[in-house]
Order: sequence, then C-alpha cells, then structure tokens
Amino acid sequence: MSTPADEPILQVSDLEVHFPIKSGLIFDRTIGHVRAVDGVDLAVGRGTTYGLVGESGCGKSTLGRAILRLEEPTNGSVIFDGTDVRRHSAEQLRRLRRRMQMIFQDPLSSLDPRQSVQSLLLEPLRAHGLSDADRDEYGADSPKSHLAKAAGMLEVVGLPRSSLAKYPHEFSGGQRQRIGIARAMILNPDLVIADEPVSALDVSVQAQVINLLEQLQDLLGLTYIVIAHDLAVVRHISDRIGVMYLGRLVEEADSDDLYAAPLHPYTIALMSAIPIPDPDIEDARERILLRGDLPSPANPPSGCRFHTRCPFRQPTRCHDEVPMLRHIEPGRTVACHWAEDIRDGKLQVTDTELLVEASS
Repeated sequence: MSTPADEPILQVSDLEVHFPIKSGLIFDRTIGHVRAVDGVDLAVGRGTTYGLVGESGCGKSTLGRAILRLEEPTNGSVIFDGTDVRRHSAEQLRRLRRRMQMIFQDPLSSLDPRQSVQSLLLEPLRAHGLSDADRDEYGADSPKSHLAKAAGMLEVVGLPRSSLAKYPHEFSGGQRQRIGIARAMILNPDLVIADEPVSALDVSVQAQVINLLEQLQDLLGLTYIVIAHDLAVVRHISDRIGVMYLGRLVEEADSDDLYAAPLHPYTIALMSAIPIPDPDIEDARERILLRGDLPSPANPPSGCRFHTRCPFRQPTRCHDEVPMLRHIEPGRTVACHWAEDIRDGKLQVTDTELLVEASS
C-alpha cells in the first residue's frame, strides 16, 4: 500500500444524490425522493487507496458514479486536483475523464460483446485523440501507435497480444476483468474508481486481480477508490476505509486501525461477520447478527439511521437525535453518540437477541 500524501487529490463535500419518486398516470408528479447518497464528506490522498464498504443498497456505487458525474449529484462539491467537477461543462468534463476512469463490477456486461478486444481498447484512445506515449517511436498519432499501446497494455495486465483479435465471450471472468482494467488504464488516468472489481470472480482469481491492481498502482502512481462489500478484500488493498450505511458515512479510519478496533456498531457487526481461518478462534468468538433488512432510503428512520438494527441502541437519544460524523481520535471519525463509551468498554450490547453466542 502507498504512503498517504499530505495534499488530497480528491475532496468530496456534502455530496448528495437524490432520485425523484414519480407518480400519476404519466409520472408527472414527484411524491418523494430516494436519498441514495445523503451528505458524504471524504478526502483521498494522492497515490493511496480508499476503500468504501457497506451492504448492498447503502449508496456506495452511486457515490462512486457521482464522483465521476456518471450520476448527476443533487448537491455538494467534488474537487478533483483543485477543480470542481460539478462546475465543468460537458466538453470540459469529457477532457477531464481521461484522468478519471472506472472499472465496473460485471466485465461481461460492461464490455460490448460485438467489439473485439482491440476495438474495446482503441475506442478510448480514438475518443480522446491520444497516443502520446508512442509518438517518439512512431511519430504521428497513427493507428499503428494506437495498436502498439493497446497490445502493450494487454501485456501489462497479463494477457497475450493474441487476445486483441478475440471477443469478450471467449475469455474467463478473471480475464474479462483484466480487459476492463486495461481499458481503464490505457488513458494513463490519475484516479480509478473500481466498483466491486472482484465480486463476480472465484477466490483464487480475486487475489490475482487485487495483486494486479496493486502492481499497476506502484507502476503508474494511481489513486484508487475501491468499492466492495467484501471486507477482507478491502483490508488487503486499502490505506484508508470509509463505512457507509443508508447513504451516509458512519465511520472512517486508517485500514489497520479500523480492523483492530471498529467503533461504530455497524462496523463492529460487519467485522464480526468476517470468517477467521483458525477454527478454535472462530468457534469461540461472539458474533453480532444484524436483524432485519436495510431500511428504505426513501424513508430513512428518525435519529440515528442504524438504530432499528443496532445492538447497542439506547432509549430516546438514538431514536431522536441524528449523530454527526465527528473526530474521536486522530485519523478516526465516527457517527455514533456512544463511540467513546464503546471504545472504552463502557457500553455493552443491549439487545441480546442480536448477539450470536459461540455455543449457538
């Protein structure tokens, strides 16, 4: 993992993405909003990896897409390398996207089955009119220089040049994801957002892809935002981690600190679900079972949004008062009224039905 830089390359402030709920015969009346992302602040250091975790439906993928303006934010700012992405015109945004790329979750659906690998890799180069890295060898910005760059990028991600003539369906899931990575990297971006990059892959292939992402980061000086629900994957690759619940960040800390001592009840529950390889430790530990489904982002609970499932909840305050994301200790922010008490061992599980004992 990289050493965090002093100056962040990306700063997100009070970012919101609300989708209108329409009703009526021709859906012309707005009756509410789905608050997919609801006031998120985060900063990502240059050359580092920021992990974003949470359950499906918590808003982490929407947040990633909003940073690139693949989804239009409702409110807030996205400052990338000193410029506000939200203020860019369509043409300015098009040029900026050379420096901000995305790796999508499902490589089979994100790769056009009617295009060969060569066409898939050449398309972004043609769109941006780029082949700067090869001009010394070939002179003009020519099709030959484009092809050399595409073939070279395939080799970087561990695929032979002969793959250029093939189509996505001819590859395994891991190989398709490598093609998706090559397509994102071919423009030499500064920031790459990887949305569940290994969730559809076998465990052995997951490790290969994660190692590849780390190698490319060291080689190209990349900054990553890695979105995932697999906390083991995020721990392996991330310098800093943010935990999302129902559209908001509830805890943020350096990776090692977060895994050593989670302070938000939701993070504690997520950590307790991670399997431990040692069977003796796994059998002996207590686990927290989250009861019920994620509440609707169109009608979030009052007070703390997690109080309906929280094993540490307290009467009145958790139901009525919204906890702010605040600094608990250096490098650690938590949105919980009782974070200090949890850290100091003064607050115990109050809903024992959510606690899965080792003997159960």
